Amino acid sequence: MTTPDTLRRRFGDGIPSDTSTNPTLDPLSSNGEPLKLVPASKLHKLSQRRNKKRQWLVFGLGGLFGLTIAAFFAQRHDVINFDGLVDVNFDSLLDVIPAGIVKDVRDITQHERETVNYDSFSVGLHLQSQGVRALHPVIMIPGVISTGLESWGTEEASRQYFRKRLWGSWSMMRALVLDKASWKRHIMLDKLTGLDPQGIKLRAAQGFDATDLSPMERFSRSKLTVGRTNAFTAAYDWRLSCEKLEVRDAYFTRLKAHIETGMRVSGQKVVLVSHSMGSQVLFYFLHWVEAEDRGGGGPKWVDTFVDSWINISGSLLGALKGYPAVLSGEMKDTAQLNAFAVYGLEKFLAKHERVEIFRAMPGASSMLPIGGNEVWGNKTCAPDDRPGQVVSYGTFVNFKESNSTKSPANLTVDESHAYLLENSETWYRDQIRSSYSYGVAHTSTEVERNARDSRKWMNPLETRLPLAPSLKIYCFYGVGKPTERSYYYREDLDPLSKLNVTIDTTLTAGEVDHGVSMGEGDGTVPLLSNGYMCAKGWHIKRYNPAGVQVKVYEMPHEPDRFSPRDHVDILGRASLNDLILRVAGGKGDQIEEHYVSNIREYAEKVQVYEEKAR
Repeated sequence: MTTPDTLRRRFGDGIPSDTSTNPTLDPLSSNGEPLKLVPASKLHKLSQRRNKKRQWLVFGLGGLFGLTIAAFFAQRHDVINFDGLVDVNFDSLLDVIPAGIVKDVRDITQHERETVNYDSFSVGLHLQSQGVRALHPVIMIPGVISTGLESWGTEEASRQYFRKRLWGSWSMMRALVLDKASWKRHIMLDKLTGLDPQGIKLRAAQGFDATDLSPMERFSRSKLTVGRTNAFTAAYDWRLSCEKLEVRDAYFTRLKAHIETGMRVSGQKVVLVSHSMGSQVLFYFLHWVEAEDRGGGGPKWVDTFVDSWINISGSLLGALKGYPAVLSGEMKDTAQLNAFAVYGLEKFLAKHERVEIFRAMPGASSMLPIGGNEVWGNKTCAPDDRPGQVVSYGTFVNFKESNSTKSPANLTVDESHAYLLENSETWYRDQIRSSYSYGVAHTSTEVERNARDSRKWMNPLETRLPLAPSLKIYCFYGVGKPTERSYYYREDLDPLSKLNVTIDTTLTAGEVDHGVSMGEGDGTVPLLSNGYMCAKGWHIKRYNPAGVQVKVYEMPHEPDRFSPRDHVDILGRASLNDLILRVAGGKGDQIEEHYVSNIREYAEKVQVYEEKAR
């Protein structure tokens, strides 16, 4: 039993006493050992000693990491023979790291784990105290790149990787470092078919552990009785286009079956939770499931089986950083590297190799900007231009010197799409044109016609929401973190380069950092992509003829010491989990809209309007 005396011993005189104490009792620790009073000066010395210990920990780990990087770069100069690492067990590294460092690492990670566990439980316990209980089955569709990919190939070239993850694990790093050519053959899809290359079979890992930072684990900790019986992660191979996802994996057929089963077992409609690219995949599914020649569910299926769609940081209008990735194998993260790091990266995985890999993953090209100049601006202005801005975001790709077809005049988003396809291989052009459409439908007639064209099903500006008046959509996303918005390019004059252009990393001025102009967003997805459809687009009748209710809840970026809340880290945010669990518990009506950014102002400047009455 915990007494006031015990509390006093633990916390000092901050706990008042209303009972007498027994001075003959010696204070004891929780394990029965006697406690000693320590003078403040000695406590300060102990604290300094602990800080020094942690500094040695950081120094030791940093040194180990530095040696690894040095060895990596030395490979190109024949200083170290990496062939001998093939038989090395990476787990055995713990045996050679000093025991003190290992112990400190374990202590720190254990403390962080306990903190996370407490925080995760506290959200559910708080809601439970308010009478919220698990009600709806929950199915999550994760985002791009966050799903691990496992090798299931049994051909000789794949046997060494059998049941190992070649994306999202140490197995990937090992394969990439020791056998780059083999890793590329496994990770890239066939350029002509968009499916598995001959003899190679990579598949998305399944279950709660299939995705990084999946909130499903937090749901199961929430004390709302959400677990494997009424929660499911619908992981998918994000490299595939949506059409090929169904052709190869029957992904949408299985997703439809999971939703129907969830309702039959629980007696309640399902809540769908999507993140990032997963929102685009889910939007495609909502069309596929209705189509008579595809899912065959008909126009009432969504209203029958789906209660709510929680759209978390959904890249509904694309993620602009996907464009330079397929044009020149670059993005902000590579443009800002110093010269030494760039040299190492180019020696290890050159830009033209990165371009080839990204283009051979057609699914990732769904993230190219959607909505054209109407959404992203023209050569004069853009909806999200800031007061006093010198160069408008409307010129998406800029060339400081325009003196050839390789470096033409500054380009808008529409012109950038055309430029990309003109400077791409035939197989990539064919994959994109047969899978996606990035335009705008300005009339109801166009929208209804597009319901029969699967290339349009990922584009919310060319197709409508389901005819499901009882469906509810919740848009939760972060704001306030600088996000890639436009780029400055130059002609690539390197005689060894296989590309025409490269980001002009020498240009840094104002909002431009190493050739990348930063705008508003969550660090990955621009604000217009996250918020336009939710704040305005789905309030236009042709895109939402059934009047589906849409709520927006913006969360400002609040960086702290350990976990900044950006596009991915938002999944660990307690306030987000609170919102999700309220919807899953049937209390979504308690959520009030919350705007922090200027998205409604920007949305009014987007050149997409209500259809004029005839």
